Amino acid sequence: MLRSTGPEHPSGGLRLAPFRGLRYAPDRVGSLAAVTSPPYDVVVRPDGLHHLQTADPHNIVRLILPEAADPAARHRQAADTLRRWTADGVLARDARPAVYVYEQRRGDLLQRGLIGALRLSPPGDGVVLPHEDVMPEIVEERAALMRATGANLEPLLLSYRGDTEEGDTGGAAAVVERTVTGTPLLATVTEDGFAHRLWSVTDPGELAEIDRGLARHQALIADGHHRWATYLRLRAEQHAGHTAGTGPAGFWDRGLVLLVDTARHPLRVQAIHRVLPRLPAAEALARLDGTFRTRPVDGPLPHALRVLADTPGNAFLLTGSGAFHLLHDPDPALLARAIRGDRPERWRRLDATVLHSVLLDAVWRIPDHSGEIGYLHDAADAVAQAERLGGSAVLMRPVDEDTVRELARQGVTMPRKSTSFGPKPATGLVLRTLEHDGQR
Repeated sequence: MLRSTGPEHPSGGLRLAPFRGLRYAPDRVGSLAAVTSPPYDVVVRPDGLHHLQTADPHNIVRLILPEAADPAARHRQAADTLRRWTADGVLARDARPAVYVYEQRRGDLLQRGLIGALRLSPPGDGVVLPHEDVMPEIVEERAALMRATGANLEPLLLSYRGDTEEGDTGGAAAVVERTVTGTPLLATVTEDGFAHRLWSVTDPGELAEIDRGLARHQALIADGHHRWATYLRLRAEQHAGHTAGTGPAGFWDRGLVLLVDTARHPLRVQAIHRVLPRLPAAEALARLDGTFRTRPVDGPLPHALRVLADTPGNAFLLTGSGAFHLLHDPDPALLARAIRGDRPERWRRLDATVLHSVLLDAVWRIPDHSGEIGYLHDAADAVAQAERLGGSAVLMRPVDEDTVRELARQGVTMPRKSTSFGPKPATGLVLRTLEHDGQR
């Protein structure tokens, strides 16, 4: 269980502050559902991006994924759009600083958590634990966007373990349960079938109860490693004086997050699949040259994924030419040569480790750059994109949460995009911006 072991004290653990959220004015948009978006790195481009752009002229995707000729122009465009929407009243700021209770529900799945401005801390402090590597160019791009807009446009997803086993009846969980009995600030149903509701907590006593409860805990980054790394970068710049004068003192000392107590609301862990746009599936198979055993697998896709799930050891599903091939039983000598030996055995056995260290690096020799490897959360989207581009898709299996947590405890990061925790918060329900932030 991820918890801090020291005594409760003002400077330790998770410190979630209220802020004056910037939210869509319901009477200025077609519908709240039409202006929301999945997180920026889940949006499938170009089709998914264009779908969101046409859903409503004020869709949040115009801020998180602006389109222009070059990066600087994109970031200026997002900043100009944010200022215009705020000036026009499309986005309105809440009157009082709040921590927000956020609920997602679809069928039997219910997730509730707290959205607030979390005090940042480096991994060495053991308060917020990353479990995946990041790409510097993505961190730089997100940092440039946040600098230009002066905003946290979408919350990260963090998980922590509450105190249900101790019979705790107070703290953050109790505030959440009391709050959801009241009238929400907003309620909407997005096209993926999730119902979303949001409440604000502004009472000083309840905010103090949340603070006391969270201060004894640490959290795992479930989704948003690049954005967390971006938060830390902007904080370092602020402390070095590079962002002086851009807003209230200490704004970049905190970042927008959704904290979910997984003792009460367990997250789902799903795989993230790879698309190799410049490597046709036939060529990928030929270049294996005996390093993996291979066999064809009958479709359709759900059946092929079940075969993959039932295969012991390291295994992958390769497709892109209308057929599926199972890659399994990699050459042990190749594994020993290609995978670094200074990591825990649990890390060395990860499918993602074998994929990146063996298949991508040693066998296919594909550089780890955004133009060479695409990451998609939906298997069908990955297959469709690979076929459209004439490349290949490598379909993955999810990693169990215990493995993720244990490696994070040891300070060992997994290959980037190894996991997809969810459900992810919808982007666009509440934003945190520099001007008159109201944080404490």
